[in-house]
Amino acid sequence: MRRISRRTFLGSSFLAARAWGIGAGGTQASSANPQISLFDGATLDGWIDVENSATSFSSSDVADLAGLAKKLSEKSDPVSAYVSSQLDDSLRADLAAFASTITQPPSGTPADEKALASALVKNLNKLILGPLVYDRSRFQNIVLRPETQALLDQNPRGANLVHLNKLLLQNAFPSGLSRNESKGWEVKIGAIASTGAGRGVLYTERDFGRFRLTFTMRHVSGDPDHQACVLIFCTRPQPDEIPLDALGGIQFQVPKGGHWDYRPGHNNAGADFTTIFKPDFDPHQWSRVQIVADASSGTALMSVAQPIDAKLVDVLSFNNAAGKVGPIALQMHNAGLFDEYKDIAVEIGPT
Repeated sequence: MRRISRRTFLGSSFLAARAWGIGAGGTQASSANPQISLFDGATLDGWIDVENSATSFSSSDVADLAGLAKKLSEKSDPVSAYVSSQLDDSLRADLAAFASTITQPPSGTPADEKALASALVKNLNKLILGPLVYDRSRFQNIVLRPETQALLDQNPRGANLVHLNKLLLQNAFPSGLSRNESKGWEVKIGAIASTGAGRGVLYTERDFGRFRLTFTMRHVSGDPDHQACVLIFCTRPQPDEIPLDALGGIQFQVPKGGHWDYRPGHNNAGADFTTIFKPDFDPHQWSRVQIVADASSGTALMSVAQPIDAKLVDVLSFNNAAGKVGPIALQMHNAGLFDEYKDIAVEIGPT
């Protein structure tokens, strides 16, 4: 496997890595501190599962656009009448026009229907932000699922209120809005595995600033497909707060080195990443990954070995003073993705 030249390495904007004993090819000179295991191989203890899909709808959640359009246009029940009253005037007109032309659900989803579903989703996401959708008289003929009733009994606030409102609408329109799986991550044969349920993250209960993260991973499949993603320099959400998308973190796509900057005001591929080496790795095979990061300087370096007993190769660096102390997260970029991680450990304050 090709190693980067000294000249390339010195020009990579990650000079801080040399002070930690990381040379070209990802060689680790020494490890002064013990590694702390972040995964016991059997449970998700120490991790927090947050799905963005728990607090928002996506176009894929609209299972029967024709049926929804008909109910909302006709205001056929108290919930439909309430939801219709909260929609934009232009959307109500479009839904009425669409419902008048439909005698049975279409077999496909033409572009205009996609646009209509997207507009409806945006309105529903605005609606579920609050206040509480539930009213006893409004829902008197709606049978709530046990999980919805349990959350309603807690009088939730913040993110939990948004989640409850979403569940209430799913209960009210069971054929129109699909029911999302609530669990984004699970332990499967000794590995942390994404369930493909929806976009979201699994993040650590602890915060980290200067650290060396190591783990073994593979990308199993995706429909639609996307590389597996790990996030650092994340923003921890406060209790009942709706988390930032991808926790506002810095994304390293493993093992091939794609990237993204999710900090508020950015949300782009970023100019602060340097591709050191473009490996021809097979993401479906197990890779050993090391990410060395320092929040105080905003620097990070990802090195990868495939097969896992091969030499580490420096793949991608990040250098921006906006680094911050925060949790480490595994990201499920979108629904339909299945990734696996194991042997996850962190060394605090590497020398």
